[in-house]
Amino acid sequence: MNKRYHVTLEESERAALGEVIRKGKHSSRKVRRAQTLLLAAEGKTDAFIADALHLSLSTVERTRKQCVEDGIDAALSEGPRSGRPPKLDGKGEALIVATACSTAPEGRLRWTLQLLAERIVELGVTESLSPETVRQTLKKTISSRG
Repeated sequence: MNKRYHVTLEESERAALGEVIRKGKHSSRKVRRAQTLLLAAEGKTDAFIADALHLSLSTVERTRKQCVEDGIDAALSEGPRSGRPPKLDGKGEALIVATACSTAPEGRLRWTLQLLAERIVELGVTESLSPETVRQTLKKTISSRG
């Protein structure tokens, strides 16, 4: 089969990809993409690369195509994921924490997750918010401090 997208790398690009693979500070996805590009530049088949790196054939093809069309940096980087965007930004999360640390509403001993969710909606931060989102936000904030 004739490949439509041929990966050719300069020596400096090979060295940069080698650094990504050797240094332990990159995501496993980025490392696999770097390995894919290096093997593709060596002339290895997509089937060989997919088998060697435990990837699907389409992942190898997509990585190679992105490298040729958009460059190495684009091929290595993580694009936006599908799915629902988060309901809260950093300011919204900070407001949840600040509210939880404040005095509870009158007639209550403490804030509940439901009360916090309702207060954030009352303040117009978001149209709706579940107590579970409040719980996850508080858990994330607490675990990042300790």
